[in-house]
Amino acid sequence: MAVAPPSSPGPLHGLTVLDLSRMLAGPFCTMVLADLGATVLKVEPPFGDMTRAQGPYAEGDGLQAYGGYFQSVNRNKQGLVVDLTKPGGAGVIRRLAATADILVENYRPGVMERHGLGYERLAAINPRLVYTAIRGFGDPRTGVSPIQDWPSYDIVAQAMGGLLGITGPADGPPVKAGPGLGDTLPALFAAVGALAAVREREITGLGRFVDVGMYDAVVAACERIVYQYSYQGVAPGPEGNAHPLFCPFGLFPASDGFVALAAAPADHHWVLLCEVMGRPELGTDARYAHNTDRVARQAEVLGLVGEWTGRRTRAELAGLLGGKVPFGPVNTAESLFDDPHLRARSMLREVEHPGLDRPVTVAAGPIRFAGGAEPGIRRAPLLGEHTDAVLRGCGYTGEDIARLRAAGAVGGAATTGSGSSSTTD
Repeated sequence: MAVAPPSSPGPLHGLTVLDLSRMLAGPFCTMVLADLGATVLKVEPPFGDMTRAQGPYAEGDGLQAYGGYFQSVNRNKQGLVVDLTKPGGAGVIRRLAATADILVENYRPGVMERHGLGYERLAAINPRLVYTAIRGFGDPRTGVSPIQDWPSYDIVAQAMGGLLGITGPADGPPVKAGPGLGDTLPALFAAVGALAAVREREITGLGRFVDVGMYDAVVAACERIVYQYSYQGVAPGPEGNAHPLFCPFGLFPASDGFVALAAAPADHHWVLLCEVMGRPELGTDARYAHNTDRVARQAEVLGLVGEWTGRRTRAELAGLLGGKVPFGPVNTAESLFDDPHLRARSMLREVEHPGLDRPVTVAAGPIRFAGGAEPGIRRAPLLGEHTDAVLRGCGYTGEDIARLRAAGAVGGAATTGSGSSSTTD
């Protein structure tokens, strides 16, 4: 494991994010902001974010305060417990929102309003607030949907947004994408939208209501199927491991696994591939000269390439093709840990885990800035670990906090120190 690079406060240092989100979509959005240096205050109910208990737990973790799921997407955040159903709970959120720059939540429409925490109420308190909502089907403020009240999770967004419809074996059933793209795609769009509104605020002095629907985000990311249908009138189906517009472009067998190879649409990559294959005549053959020609003969071309790759190991193919045509092996998680590129880029980072006497590893954010140190990585918070410190920081006295605790409005560890998506209601 690479030594962590020197840390810096990060380019978003000075921004405060009030994170009222749960599961993956909202926390992934605020994780991106936290990784870039924002102060993120993760607000949880007394029973905690549902992902705390989902694991996986490392061997020897007798504490089990949280597992890998929670650790990965809630790192670099401060944690506090606020119960919105108890007297004074909503008032705590209003006090925090009064000085926050960004608020992120992923409840269904109307939930925050029932607690007196809707955008209009908070904007009246803090006109500079950028209120960011990630919902399954968007918010009625930006466009009323007939299904806006439906709950949603990753699999629903993947299915409805068209991703599953083109994923899987050709002429076969749809296949779910492995990672939670139905959550992480809207999370990234929401982070961009929130930062765009912060930039606009520098000019206008006013915040914005930023809305990202999970369904919408997946449609936007699957943009190719939209123009394909518009231009050709044919709905794309499962594509297998090939590409409908480029050839050869996809996965090919090796003798010990699979590799990705993309000798298209640039025709010169096809010529280079043919030379490496020892078949230079194919590179000048009129039947395969241009990408459109190869797409028309896709089965034939894929057979030629696959027959050649299948007789070689992934390492042999890397030696022959690496640096010449777009190429890469199909990695497993195990092989990622040995990858020299990821080591050089500090993409796998060690972080402390409560209850363990050794660090664990999480995937770092991919954004890098030339000429400066990167923000560090701190472990995810224990449930309510920073409640008292955060409340004192926004003006509550010790007596105020004691009253809120007695009413059940706040909870978590009674300490003044600072420690290191889905939509439901």
